[in-house]
Amino acid sequence: MSDHLNIPDDFLIGTATAAYQIEGAVAEDGRGPSIWDTFCHTLGKIDHGHTGDITCDHYHRYQEDVDIMKQLSMDAYRFSISWSRIFPEGKGKVNQKGLAFYDRLVDSLLEAGITPFTTLFHWDTPEALYKETGGFAGRDTCYHFADYTRTVVNHFGDRIKNWITVNEPWEHATFGHLFGHHAPGKRNPWAFWRTMHHILLGHGLAMQAIRSEDSEAQAGLTLSYTPMHTRGTRPIDRDAEKTANAFMNGIAFDPVFKGQYPEVMWKRFRWFRPPVNEGDFDIIQTPTDFTGLNYYSREFVKGNRLVPGLRGSFVPRKPEPDPYQYTAMDWEIYPEGFSQLLMMMKEEYGNPTVYITENGAAYFDEERGGQVNDDPRVQYLKTHIQEVLKAKEKGVDVRGYFAWSLLDNFEWAKGYSTRFGLVYVDFDSGRRTIKDSGYWLQQQIARRGTLQSKQNNASLCSENQEAVRE
Repeated sequence: MSDHLNIPDDFLIGTATAAYQIEGAVAEDGRGPSIWDTFCHTLGKIDHGHTGDITCDHYHRYQEDVDIMKQLSMDAYRFSISWSRIFPEGKGKVNQKGLAFYDRLVDSLLEAGITPFTTLFHWDTPEALYKETGGFAGRDTCYHFADYTRTVVNHFGDRIKNWITVNEPWEHATFGHLFGHHAPGKRNPWAFWRTMHHILLGHGLAMQAIRSEDSEAQAGLTLSYTPMHTRGTRPIDRDAEKTANAFMNGIAFDPVFKGQYPEVMWKRFRWFRPPVNEGDFDIIQTPTDFTGLNYYSREFVKGNRLVPGLRGSFVPRKPEPDPYQYTAMDWEIYPEGFSQLLMMMKEEYGNPTVYITENGAAYFDEERGGQVNDDPRVQYLKTHIQEVLKAKEKGVDVRGYFAWSLLDNFEWAKGYSTRFGLVYVDFDSGRRTIKDSGYWLQQQIARRGTLQSKQNNASLCSENQEAVRE
């Protein structure tokens, strides 16, 4: 495969982060704790006892990070706002110093010619609100989230025109409320589906809040996709594959695009259904301008009659020690999953405008002599962006790609044991070093549209030659 991906001129390239994973300064300038602060300081929850107390110290070093993005020629930057930095209690009095930090960040981005794409909720529910309402497991949180959204859009709407309401509802509901691996660390199947429903409802209410504050804003939500496959050939294997896809993907996509939960989920998991009020799906289906899509890998299932509801079980991964086949997260490298996702968006969900809001690979990178050679990540980015561009050529309305992540950062339950960044961070000194993958993406941006221009020129020359012959 050629190193040149032939990225079209109008295809946006950016990178992405999340507030708790990079900002640090968790107790500065009036910020209140989030559920992730509490979770990280609970013994045994995070690898090596790591926390996000300092992480990349982006709160103090944001200008350096913006300068790096400018150096890499990024078109856009997807970042999230810490809810508890704006509302320390999740509601009530606004923390002006919190707004001031994001004022500085946004103004710096615009000065550098970088378009902000701003996520309002990236899993960090304010701790005080969680204690009062149960977080998104409780319906009241949806309305507080809409109030927070209204405040933020009112303040930044003159400069931020691209908003993402919520990030990956399924992950927050599942890992935080069903499996307990993420904050708030619950293991409750009833809380899982309630949380799922209320985040989607909160998204719809937030969309309405955005519309009320800025009619020119472009807004949507970000959904994750993990294709579920089976190697089995029995009917029960196929049945498990269908149910697993409904559980992993349809439970988020179908309410937004079809106004209902997948039928197989609704029937088989009826005992865990969330309370759904009249009009909820109308709110969830509030029209969006785009959908953000996050994709990393696929999973396998096999039929198992002993597992109620799912009628299947996940097949444990057996990763090989090959960084070109599996990442440091033990995730299989499967770029073809992008084609499956994007063609699904076109054929099943009406071909909405989409952005790839996260995609990337974790490795155990090392800095040597001021350089970080991460060729496996270069190959990962190359093959995955190529699949996105193929889908675009097939008519999928995909407008851009955000690499995860700008910086090595706090990787949730993994702490600092793996690195996703285009930029290496020395967590002792805070020093940043651009990796080979960052420079590679910079080159792709610099060469964007060049092959397309050559093809257009060749076509024009051919037409002129035909005209001369005639």
